[in-house]
Amino acid sequence: MAGLNNGIPIEIHLETFIEQEGEKTHLAFDEPGQIFKMGDSLYLRYQEKNKETGKKSPVTMKIDGDGNVLLTRSSESEMRLRFANGKRIEARYRTPYGLFPIETVTPFLEIELQEGPLAGRVNIDYQLFAGEQLIGNYKIRLQFTA
Repeated sequence: MAGLNNGIPIEIHLETFIEQEGEKTHLAFDEPGQIFKMGDSLYLRYQEKNKETGKKSPVTMKIDGDGNVLLTRSSESEMRLRFANGKRIEARYRTPYGLFPIETVTPFLEIELQEGPLAGRVNIDYQLFAGEQLIGNYKIRLQFTA
């Protein structure tokens, strides 16, 4: 994947499916982003726009060489979620009111990458827990093309 050390512009299509307390939400957006490689990891960066406020929040998705994913979203709150197929992992959610310990459980994680043209998909199904309480079920479907 030549040129990735300096970063390559990409187009991102992201869909998120959320199920919390019996309510289902589907969000979708298309945004420009950038992909670059550092060591064995790939980084996807983009700005996620809040449809209600219009504010943009920087998002980074780090894909490790071993196939694990770290998703970081920064705004008034900072969320760092780790995903590893079939594992329960501690995460953190920092708000103006303090730091909240949360955990992700990832029953499904799939990453597909291709060269010529550079493109890929990241599919993640996960559950979010605060202690033993299930906060919700989530699905991320991200596609990108250079």
